[in-house]
This record gives sequence, structure tokens and C-alpha cells, in this order.
Amino acid sequence: MQRSNKYTILFAAAVCLVCAIFVSSAAVALKPLQEANKILDVQKKVLDVSGVLGEGESLTPEEITARFEELIEGQVIELASGAVAEGIDIVDFDQKKATKDPAQSSEAPSNKAGLLRIPTNATVYTVRENGAVKTIVLPISGKGLWSTLYGFLALEADTSTIKGITFYEHGETPGLGGEIDNPIWKAKWPGKQAFGADDLTTPRITVIKGMARDTEEGRTHHIDGLAGATITARGVSDLVQFWLGDHGFGPYLSNFREAAAPQQPQGDEGGGS
Repeated sequence: MQRSNKYTILFAAAVCLVCAIFVSSAAVALKPLQEANKILDVQKKVLDVSGVLGEGESLTPEEITARFEELIEGQVIELASGAVAEGIDIVDFDQKKATKDPAQSSEAPSNKAGLLRIPTNATVYTVRENGAVKTIVLPISGKGLWSTLYGFLALEADTSTIKGITFYEHGETPGLGGEIDNPIWKAKWPGKQAFGADDLTTPRITVIKGMARDTEEGRTHHIDGLAGATITARGVSDLVQFWLGDHGFGPYLSNFREAAAPQQPQGDEGGGS
């Protein structure tokens, strides 16, 4: 039986409506699970980069969350001052969303990391041992070749010795720029110095083109490049330097060093015997 054009259009519209409702319902139903998985992945990356997660150690989602809550302390800081941001609960704070919100961010100064805006506040994680900070974990981001890279950089308590680096989100080419996820390449970072011994304000850690040379500078501040992924490697170098600098976590690290410095005993006011 031949159907009219009106029937065909109405039938197609009905099918589209049913499919749209199904897809929308699935998206709404899965969103909480997706958000939970994102949080879990961040927790795992922080544990990994800080050295809390043992090499090859496999944990259940519940174990990851439990270890994170036991060993990792997070706080929201003001980037400009490096001080703790008042009235902001880290549980509710999303740095990525804040960066895109004009009310919670500002236009980034000219930078090589390709950042257009920087958040007013940012998250910092620390690992404590016997009450003292052992590791500082900083969120980092910046442009690669095809995407924005999001990850973490871990520093020892001296704020210069690198403990690790990892990325949890990017769209770089597998086998080329995607090699930033390669454990062999990431293993080249621990022990390198983010700053010079006589200058803890200017980042010197650099991903170079080719292999780091066997010189003092090469052994201390240079990371091997990625074959066939020069732009991605340069992007990693630029974004790490930005977030360690004055417009990133520089003020926070300066405050941390000042607080951790041993207090000099004050001499007698009279100065005599």
C-alpha cells in the first residue's frame, strides 16, 4: 500500500524523536558515571606521579580513592599570591571549568604554552610523611600539536627536584606526540632540576630536540626530545616552564620555600656581653 508523503514525514519524525529521547536519556544516565571515572582517573594520576602508587601496582577504584584520601592533601590557592584561597571547597572546585569562566579567570599574558586564559585559583596537591610535605603535585596544561595537554608535575619538597610528570588528557598522535605517555620517556624526568641552584625563580627544565648531552646542563636540566614530535615536545617544555613561572605556581612555590626555611635565631638586642 502506497503511503502519502505526509505519513512518511511524520513516521520519520517519530523515529527521530524516539531515538533522540533514547540517546538523551542514556547521556543523562551515564553522566554521573563518566564524572566519577574522570575523578578516579585524576586521583590515580596524582598517586602515580607522586610515587605513592607502586610500579605495576593495580588497585580497585575503591582502593584508589581510599589511598588518595589517606595520603593526598589538596587545597585551592590564589595563583597571583600563592596563598590559600578562602571560601573555596576543593571538592566543588573545577580548575578546567574555572579557566573557561571569565568570572573565575583572566586573559593570559603572552606565553609560549599557547594559553589564552589562566584561572584566578588553582589546585595544589601535597603528600605528607610524618607531618612534613614530601611531594608537591601541580596541575599543568598547554598546547601540543593537535590538542591541549592536561597533566601533573610532581616536585620534591625542595621545590626544584622533579619527581615525575604525567598527562591524563590530550589528543596527540599515537606513536608520535602520544609518546608523552610512554613510561620510558616519563622515566627521564625524575631527578632533573626544574630550577638552577642559584635561581629558584626562573625555570630551566627544557625538553630539547634530540638527546640530552652528557654535560652538567644536559644531565641536570635537559629532557630527551620525542622523535617525530618536535612540536609536542616543545609544547611540554613551554607549558612546564609557564606553570613553574611567575604567572603560574611561582608565587606558591616561593611561599612554600619561605615557610620551610629554617628560622634564623635572633641575636641579643644589646649586642654586648
